[in-house]
Amino acid sequence: MMWRNPWYASWDVAFHTIALALVDTHFAKQQLELFVREWYMHPNGQLPAYEWALCDTNPPVHAYAAWRVYEIDQKNNNGKGDTKFLETIFHKLIINFTWWVNRKVTGDNNLFEGGFLGLDNIGVFDRGKVLLGGSYIEQSDATSWMAMYSLNMMRIALELAKSNNVYEDMATKFFEHFLYIAHAMSQMGENAEGLWCEEDQFYYDMLKLPDNKCMKLKVRSIVGLIPLFAVEVLDHELLSMPAFRIRLQWFLEHRPELADLVSHWHEKNKEDRHLLSMLRGHRLKKILKRMLDEAEFLSPFGIRALSKYHEQNPFELTIMDTQFIVNYEPGESETELFGGNSNWRGPVWMPINFLIIESLQRFHYFYGDDFKVEYPTGSGNLLTLRQISEELSKRLIKLFVKDENGNRPVAGSNEKIQRDPNFSNYILFHEYFHGDNGKGLGASHQTGWSGLIAKLIQPRGEEIQAVSTIKKFKPEIIN
Repeated sequence: MMWRNPWYASWDVAFHTIALALVDTHFAKQQLELFVREWYMHPNGQLPAYEWALCDTNPPVHAYAAWRVYEIDQKNNNGKGDTKFLETIFHKLIINFTWWVNRKVTGDNNLFEGGFLGLDNIGVFDRGKVLLGGSYIEQSDATSWMAMYSLNMMRIALELAKSNNVYEDMATKFFEHFLYIAHAMSQMGENAEGLWCEEDQFYYDMLKLPDNKCMKLKVRSIVGLIPLFAVEVLDHELLSMPAFRIRLQWFLEHRPELADLVSHWHEKNKEDRHLLSMLRGHRLKKILKRMLDEAEFLSPFGIRALSKYHEQNPFELTIMDTQFIVNYEPGESETELFGGNSNWRGPVWMPINFLIIESLQRFHYFYGDDFKVEYPTGSGNLLTLRQISEELSKRLIKLFVKDENGNRPVAGSNEKIQRDPNFSNYILFHEYFHGDNGKGLGASHQTGWSGLIAKLIQPRGEEIQAVSTIKKFKPEIIN
C-alpha cells in the first residue's frame, strides 16, 4: 500500500491507517503515533504536510483516524479498547488543535483560512498564497474540518472520561468550540447567511476584500459538502456524565443562539441518541439534493470533487484586471495547478467519498429509516441515508470490478493491465479517478489512500460469509 513508511503526507497516512487497521491494528496505531512524535510534530503543534513543503497545511483528520482505528481495534479485541493509545494521541492533538485556532483564524470569528489544505486547484485562487490587495478567503472546508476536528476530540475525551472523569472538562471544551464554529458558519455580522447561500442552498468559500466587503465564491465543489463531515451521534448515557451534563445545561440556558444552530443536540430520538451536526434536516436534504444529482456531483463511480454543472457553466471572476476561471475537468488537470500535481476539479477522490459514506451512516444512526432522500435526484426513488451510503459504496467498488466486457474501469484503455494475466489481477491504488469513466489517475505507487476501498468491501464479505454459514447449518432459513 505504501512504498515507504511513513509516506510523509499527513492526511494521506491518516486514511492509510484505517485500511491498515483491518489487517494490523498495531502497525496502524504506530503510524498515527509516529506523526505526533517530537521528530515530526513541530514544537508549535503543526503537523507538517509532506517533506517537500513542510509548512503546507493538510486537513486535520488525525483525530478522526485515531478514533476509527481505536474502534476497529476495540471490535477486534471483544470490546476492549486501547485507551493508552487514545490518550497518547489525544494529548498531542490538543497542541495541534491549538495551533489551528491560533494560526488559521483572522480576527476572532471562528472562520478558518486553512490555505492550501491539500486540495490543489479546487479553489478560484491559489489558497496557499497571499491574495491581491490583502484579501483573504474564509473557507467552508477549513471551517468544517475544524468543526469535525472538535467533535472527534470531544468523542475521544468522552471515551477517556469513562475511566477518568478529568476528561469530562476536555469534552466540554471541544463541545463548546464546535458550537462557536457552527455559529460562525451560519452567521457573520451583518451577513446572516454566513458561508451558507440561501439562494443556491449550498455552502461556499467567502472572499473578504480589504474594504470589508464580502463575496461568495460560487463554485459548486466538495468545499460545500465537507460540512456533512461534522456530525456525531451520542448515546444518552454519555450525556449523563455529571460535569459534562451540567455544562451542557448551562449552554442551553445561557447561549441559546448557539444551541439552536446545532441539530437536535439537546434532544434525543426514540433510541435515546443525540445528534451533533451543523446541518439541520432541511439543509441536509438541500445539500444531498445537489450531491446526489447525476448532472452535478453524482458520478457512476462516486461523488465528484466539482459539480458537472460547471462543464457548461464555468465560474468566472475578474479582480484587478485578472480573470479567474473554474471549469469541470473530470480527468487530469487542463489548467495550471496551484498545489502540486493533482486535479480537484471533477475527479472522484476516495478519501472524500469515504467520509461522505461514513457521515451518511452516522446521520442514519440518529434519524433512522423514516428520514428518506431521493436517490438519484429526480428519479422519484426514495432511500434511507444508510441505503444511499450503500449505493455510493457500490459505485466506488465498481471502479475495481470487471464489467460485462471483462474490463475494470480503473484500468481505462490500458490493454496490458486489462488483459495480460501477469498484470490484470494486480490492481493499483490510484490517487484519484476520472469523474465520468472511472479511469485511475495521478499517483499509483505511493499514496495508497484508495486502499480505503477495503473498508467498504469488508461488510459485504462479512455478509456473504454469514449467509454462507447459515446455508450450511440452517438452510431452511434461506429457503
